[in-house]
Amino acid sequence: MASTALEIIAFTVSISGWVLVSSTLPTDYWKVSTIDGTVITTATYFANLWKMCVTDSTGVANCKDFPSMLALDGYIQACRGLMIAAVSLGFFGSIFALFGMKCTKVGGSDKAKAKTACLAGVVFILSGLCSMTGCSLYANKITTEFFDPLFMEQKYELGAALFIGWAGASLCIIGGVIFCFSISDNNKTPRMGYTYNGPTSVMSSRTKYQGGEGDFKTTSPSKQFDKNAYV
Repeated sequence: MASTALEIIAFTVSISGWVLVSSTLPTDYWKVSTIDGTVITTATYFANLWKMCVTDSTGVANCKDFPSMLALDGYIQACRGLMIAAVSLGFFGSIFALFGMKCTKVGGSDKAKAKTACLAGVVFILSGLCSMTGCSLYANKITTEFFDPLFMEQKYELGAALFIGWAGASLCIIGGVIFCFSISDNNKTPRMGYTYNGPTSVMSSRTKYQGGEGDFKTTSPSKQFDKNAYV
């Protein structure tokens, strides 16, 4: 029961993290223009992995998709690949988890289900690491440009999507670790205890078979017949 409860908790935590990681891809606010040192604040710039947008004073937003993937900066291409890999790994991890959990009726024997659950945990951990790396790489670029005194272009701050991605990555890693530790109870198989009573003699084994109803009984030696028995 303990391992089953751990698997349910791990599945809930991992799926929640995967949903958060997946929600970061369509989110617009990966980075937001800062107002530090800016006199004109009527326009707000924000961007994600797919487009750049600007909002004027009336609240109308105009967005422009990135025209070419090959013309993008290297960190954006890397973040795209890592986030897509995180979402894909989370999807396969959820499938493996459904087959490996004890509360499901598919997956084969308990030993096979334990291996599948451990595999699901490893896949969720990889998904969380990919998401964590992608968000950290994007945030590192933003902070580097922000604190660079020689960078004279528009500076940005961390957007809400990065914090959502970090939270989802942490949940995926935690759920994956719980999945890996939940199979420890499956390896604890009960062992039969045997007591050594010492060697049994031949006479004791014979008396054991002679005693009790339904047991085998030894027959007494045949009596000697008289000389006139066959007459």
